[in-house]
Amino acid sequence: MILPDGYSDIPAGKVAAIVTHLEITARPAPRPDPASAWTLRRVETPPLDWFRDLYRRVGEEWLWFSRIRMPDAELAAHLHAPQLEVYALVDAGRDEGLLELDFREPGQCEIVMFGVAAKLVGTGAGRWLMNRAQDIAWSRPIDRLWLHTCTFDHPAALAFYQRSGFRAFRRQIEVRDDPRLDGTVPRVVAPHVPVIE
Repeated sequence: MILPDGYSDIPAGKVAAIVTHLEITARPAPRPDPASAWTLRRVETPPLDWFRDLYRRVGEEWLWFSRIRMPDAELAAHLHAPQLEVYALVDAGRDEGLLELDFREPGQCEIVMFGVAAKLVGTGAGRWLMNRAQDIAWSRPIDRLWLHTCTFDHPAALAFYQRSGFRAFRRQIEVRDDPRLDGTVPRVVAPHVPVIE
């Protein structure tokens, strides 16, 4: 459905985000890595509790909630699917960044989840993790690497992805029940998105 020009009301109890889809169709020149002691580890068959804990620490402040609401069986089926790879950025022995790469579509890779915990924002960890994501993705026979971001993500996310070589190709509006109203996430998170009951 295409929204008409002008304002469109969002019902009370809902949240809305503008979603931007971005892609790269040829590997860009790599950006320099920041000096770091970070490592990347692949997490084979990710345990659901581990995944949800890291997912919350990376995205709760930005209203990431889809994987928290997802029933265990559905989340396990997604995370344990063939050709889906989950990685953790490790900082001082603790998992502090999340990378999920989906190779299920021939010739392409989707960065499904990408982010670092709040303590690493602004340290260069995001750039380091994106470099690893591109190294892994472009080591496969792909013609397209893509992802999406939204206005619930960190305010610098869109510009970061563009600096990493991605270009926007599609925009959507996503409307969902506000996860702060049913206890999915704490009511105090994401103060930049007002709760309207």
